[in-house]
Amino acid sequence: MKNTVISVIRSLLLTLLVVSPLVTAQLKDDENPIILLSEDQSFHFELLVSLSEAIAGGADINPILAAAKNLTAGDFDSWTEVLWELANQTKAQAEDPEIAYDAINVRDTWFSTATYFRRADFYLHGNPDNPLINYFWEEQTAAFDKAMAALPVPGQRLQIPADNFTVEALWFPVSNYSDVKRPTIILGNGYDGAQEDLYHTFVVPAHARGWNAITYEGPGQPKVRRDQGLGFIPDWERVVTPVVDYLLTNQSAVVDPTRIPLLGYSFGGYFAARAAAFDPRISAVLLDGGVWDAYESSYGVLPEEAQTLLNSGNATAFNELLDALIKNPETPTTTRWGAEQGIWSFNAQDAYDYFQLVKSYRVEEWIDKIQVPTWVADASIEGFYPNQSMRVAEALGDRATYHLFTGPSAYHCQTGSYQDLNRVMHSWLHKVLG
Repeated sequence: MKNTVISVIRSLLLTLLVVSPLVTAQLKDDENPIILLSEDQSFHFELLVSLSEAIAGGADINPILAAAKNLTAGDFDSWTEVLWELANQTKAQAEDPEIAYDAINVRDTWFSTATYFRRADFYLHGNPDNPLINYFWEEQTAAFDKAMAALPVPGQRLQIPADNFTVEALWFPVSNYSDVKRPTIILGNGYDGAQEDLYHTFVVPAHARGWNAITYEGPGQPKVRRDQGLGFIPDWERVVTPVVDYLLTNQSAVVDPTRIPLLGYSFGGYFAARAAAFDPRISAVLLDGGVWDAYESSYGVLPEEAQTLLNSGNATAFNELLDALIKNPETPTTTRWGAEQGIWSFNAQDAYDYFQLVKSYRVEEWIDKIQVPTWVADASIEGFYPNQSMRVAEALGDRATYHLFTGPSAYHCQTGSYQDLNRVMHSWLHKVLG
């Protein structure tokens, strides 16, 4: 059995390195749309996430580039140590009494502190008992709340009761005045991202256009997974419906009920589609990107040998194989991280259990229930859900507007091109909602 597993591991590594749709590190240099920040494609992408947030006060550029210089490519411990050090340095700056005279300085420094603690957490979830998982989140939450309280119109952290769990949310009104009903966008993240990231990606651009915004997290997402111990659920309307209830009840004076679009980011494209199919109060839905079948994407990474083990129901052999791959430093970082994050965010017992749970995340059976205008974003080098946005758009027919991002905006979720992303999506929103 041991020799068989070793043989399969070698075959799987070869397949992952050559044909995996999740391993965008295999792009040739002239196929990458920008200069790489790391030899490791996953590290490059995550560094780019932080750089992207700089345009909306969530980071500074040179500290991220300095971190990139000090990282050992593909080494998870190196990532944690370097980003942790940056977070602590920035926190010390935020607490420096010499900068306390400038409230904007302090606010933006706390926002950056929060971003760096979130990034330090990114590759930790292979060991769910690691105390840093909660420690980093407590630090980022405290830092973000200090920054949020210092906004011209302070944001508010909410706990919204739902069906046997609590939705974590952040409410960002654009104005202190309560005599104008404004369009209000609901923003949800996906497989790994935090709602705090959505502030820099989407809330700041929404405010610039006179929109209110609310972000949220449900089971499987960072704070609910940590505080309530809950993994993802496929019937996501259980998460979004209470958020809509909150807007129409608690914020009815400032929310225009005819202009409440819902955006799902990354794997959140599944969540937003599901919620829009079952809550008619949602005015429009934006999927960046479209997720047709999450299991298909995960299963497609596996070569024939691993698929055979999975299909046979031999959980023990399959778990041995995946565990060995995760621990093998030659396995591409995106694959190692993806498996660990999947087990953690789905609150799965093991890799085999994760693959059983993810089978429920497909839209074909109910996508026809979506009756509102739908914007579906795609990326020409989409690495996580390749070819799925187009399938979602085709299934929706005339209700869908499909947009393919290319060139420098071609990464998953347009990371690094948030101005382009917001420019396109808000043009569409103004067109369909006024």
